[in-house]
Amino acid sequence: MNKTETNKDFTIVAKTLFGLEEILAKELENIGATNIKILQRAVIYKGNKEILYKSNLNLRTAIRILKPIKSFEAKNEKELYNEIKKIDWEEFLSISKTFAIDGTTSGEIFKHSKYVSLLTKDAIVDKFRDKFGERPSVDIENPDIRINIHITDTNCSVALDSSGTNLGKRGYKLKQVFAPLSEVLAAGMVLSTSWNGEKNFIDPMCGSGTIPIEAALIAKNIAPGSFRNFGFENWKDFDKNLWNQLKKDAKNSITECKIKIFGFDNDENAISISKENAERAGVLPIISFKKQDFLNSENEITESTLVFNPPYGERLMEDDEIIPFYQEIGTQLKHKYNGCDAWILSGNLRAIKFIGLRPAKKIALFNGPIECRFNKFELYRGSKK
Repeated sequence: MNKTETNKDFTIVAKTLFGLEEILAKELENIGATNIKILQRAVIYKGNKEILYKSNLNLRTAIRILKPIKSFEAKNEKELYNEIKKIDWEEFLSISKTFAIDGTTSGEIFKHSKYVSLLTKDAIVDKFRDKFGERPSVDIENPDIRINIHITDTNCSVALDSSGTNLGKRGYKLKQVFAPLSEVLAAGMVLSTSWNGEKNFIDPMCGSGTIPIEAALIAKNIAPGSFRNFGFENWKDFDKNLWNQLKKDAKNSITECKIKIFGFDNDENAISISKENAERAGVLPIISFKKQDFLNSENEITESTLVFNPPYGERLMEDDEIIPFYQEIGTQLKHKYNGCDAWILSGNLRAIKFIGLRPAKKIALFNGPIECRFNKFELYRGSKK
């Protein structure tokens, strides 16, 4: 691989969750990406191979990093098949490698993403069969090369998925409790608060420990991709020396954390799982996990940032229990957490109003399919004045 090819810029697309686009754009700026443009649930930018690798290794709020290889218009299935078949697939894929297609569609012509994926697969397989007399195999679960096709009306975009599995699957969370929070959303929440690791951090309802672990990774500047492998490692143009150097640089950039991060939960099993996950992430020494019921506890940690994701009332609690529960959260914050900032994510847009405090900030986010509000409450000592 020559240096010129490594330094050549190309278009890259980072997919993210709704509401995290601006945070992702800032992260991209920090790793040296250029021509950054914010889209819905995605950010498009320019970068070379180093930036592509760094995007997977360092970005906390990205779900997938795609490298577009062709855009075209297709008004029907035949045109789609023909355009896909025209691509020089042997540049990216060999007969010995497995592949899989991820398709997303919107519009009136191509209504079924699974059928589009099947048609794309057929075009690729036929291209190899016509040219070499044999074809690569499909592996839906664990492919060597993952290909993404996105269609809006007649506009088609084909890209290589450099991430492989979802970037939210960091690799440290082997166990989890019911209704877990994704690592990407948890990191996005922490970064949204502008918390910078200079004061203590508390998650009073930590579940599997995702929020305090992501906070600890941020505080220690540990790259979120340190625990896993990526799709680009199977690409024909993979630069192993460059990749090893970037991983080494990331390891050398880890810093000491002078503050303490706390994770509390009233479930002993959740605390046990949180500790195991934090140990795998290498951050257990800076997180203090403890079984504690937030609503029936004293607070000895002053001037902290609280970030938590209480139950929304779906399955875990009945509807008539959820309003008093949120009222109790508000009471506890008012009386025990003066001088702190509390950030609460809730998918129960009615219940969160019963916290009884005026939000200083509101951010619209989605936890899976659930529309949520991430509200900041400033808890003053004495009167606000």
